[in-house]
Amino acid sequence: MINIDKFKDLRVLVIGDLMLDEYLWGKVDRISPEAPVPVVAVEKESRTLGGAGNVINNLSAMGAKVFAMGSVGTGQAGRSVLKKLKALSVDVTGVISEPDRPTTRKTRIIAASQQMLRIDREIRHCISAYTLGALTRILAGYIDKMDLIIISDYDKGLVTRELVARIVELAKKSGVMTLADPKSMDFSKYMGVTVLTPNKKEAAIAAGIQIQTPEDMDGAAAKLMAVADLEKLLITCGKAGMVLYEIGKPSVAIASKARQVFDVSGAGDTVISFLGLGLASGATFKAAAELANLAAGIVVAKVGTATASIDELKQYVMINV
Repeated sequence: MINIDKFKDLRVLVIGDLMLDEYLWGKVDRISPEAPVPVVAVEKESRTLGGAGNVINNLSAMGAKVFAMGSVGTGQAGRSVLKKLKALSVDVTGVISEPDRPTTRKTRIIAASQQMLRIDREIRHCISAYTLGALTRILAGYIDKMDLIIISDYDKGLVTRELVARIVELAKKSGVMTLADPKSMDFSKYMGVTVLTPNKKEAAIAAGIQIQTPEDMDGAAAKLMAVADLEKLLITCGKAGMVLYEIGKPSVAIASKARQVFDVSGAGDTVISFLGLGLASGATFKAAAELANLAAGIVVAKVGTATASIDELKQYVMINV
């Protein structure tokens, strides 16, 4: 069994698209006279870290020491992201402010525990050459202090092919494991990372294979592992759980442990966070994936981008052992 208490001793570098998740919570009791749409009477508002920030939230909830790398805009949303990161005692030395790349904001409108609408405000062009150079220099100075690197790619322009190549090169020199959650459908972009964690739909599109049977899944996995030169691949399958692939070993299917599903927002962030913590603490791929599966089962039972607490995870592990 994985010793969850060891997670507080781990140092994790998270590099990726930092976003701000905004929530408008309310109730619906009538239909608009202007159009056949529900009227949401807003009762409260909340904001939390999204994207790579949600990965950081998950890691921080387990007590891990987190170093953040990415970019934010210079406006209020960017300042809010930095403030929230600092509140978690996250090192933000690697967060670059870019005036021409406003912070991505996702605004969700929720009534009766159901998401009614999502509004995205973002610019998806690639980071500047200056930011790429700055991130590379900062990474080179910190990587020897890290136990793990997580690349959280939401395809907003930060995680470029060039940046991934530099991360992988530096990580291999330092003997540091790299995990990546992909959004680009060209998986050669992630060449050389230790583990890739796509969902079933992403894997199918990237491999160009319609996944309907276990054999289809195996074929897609083999193609993706060859394209990205992977040691390990984890494909999440929603309510069907996840399937693990590792060089020289048979695939392993892990059934979902979700008790009920209210909101899948950020479930992939939870999976890669706990998979990384498990592997960095010395667990096997299967044991780390089983823990990630349990953690995901906790967060999807909550509304909004959420995390699992140490106590929740320990209790859930005891129930499911």
